[in-house]
Amino acid sequence: QVQLVESGGGLVQAGGSLRLSCAASGKISSINAMAWYRQAPGKQRDLVATITSGGSTNYADSVKGRFTISRDNAKDTVYLQMNSLKPEDTAVYYCNAVVRSPLPGVYNYWGQGTQVTVSS
Repeated sequence: QVQLVESGGGLVQAGGSLRLSCAASGKISSINAMAWYRQAPGKQRDLVATITSGGSTNYADSVKGRFTISRDNAKDTVYLQMNSLKPEDTAVYYCNAVVRSPLPGVYNYWGQGTQVTVSS
């Protein structure tokens, strides 16, 4: 079993910054892609950013130039630096990881979510 624990959410004014962290622990051989998603009230869960084990990144158009995803492979941790935050960034942010287990198989895991609220 693998656990993803997120931290760093909170309340911030528009234009401010927050840094989210997500640490993976448990039966891990390696972690392939890691990602951040977000879900606003009444809306579907949307992809925000992804990062491969080699460090290649991809971003949703709505956050390009403002958010930066990074990871520390030694710590099995992924980060999301969020700058120039807007009220429309308000959502629950979820960490996602594709994990290769010591048992045969590759599994997809989710964190519990962390609330980000941006006030205008």
